[in-house]
Amino acid sequence: MNSTAAATAGAVTFVWLGMVLAISFLEAPLKFRAPGVTIPVGLAIGRLVFRALNAVETVLAVVVVLAVALGDAPAAVISLTAAVAALLLAQLAVVRPFLNRRSDRVLAGEELPRSRSHLWYVALEVLKAGALIALGVALLTA
Repeated sequence: MNSTAAATAGAVTFVWLGMVLAISFLEAPLKFRAPGVTIPVGLAIGRLVFRALNAVETVLAVVVVLAVALGDAPAAVISLTAAVAALLLAQLAVVRPFLNRRSDRVLAGEELPRSRSHLWYVALEVLKAGALIALGVALLTA
C-alpha cells in the first residue's frame, strides 16, 4: 500500500477509535452518574454528543475510505474498511432512528422501559471499536 495513504488512513483510524472509546465507553455511561443528571437531561446531552460524534465519524470514514481507495490497499485493509463503514452505517441508518424516536418520547415526558435499540447500538459500537483496532493494525503493517 502507498505509504502516504497508509499513514493517513492509519492516523485517522486511530483518532476515530480514540473518539469512540472516549465518548461511547467513558463519557456516555459516566454522565448518568453525575449528581443532578436526570434521565431526560442525560438523554438530551447524549443526543447532542452522539450527533456530533456521528458527524465527525462520517467525515473520518470518508477520509479513510478515500485513502484506502487511492492507496492500492491489500484485500484485508479493504475488507476491514468496508466492515467499519458498514457498522457505522448500520448505527446511523438503522438503530439511531429508533433511539431518536424513543428519546423524543422520553423528553416529552413519557416513562418507558429500557430500550433494546440501545443494546443494539452498544453491540455495534463494540464491534466497530474492534474493527477499528484491526484496521489500524492492518494499516500499520500494510
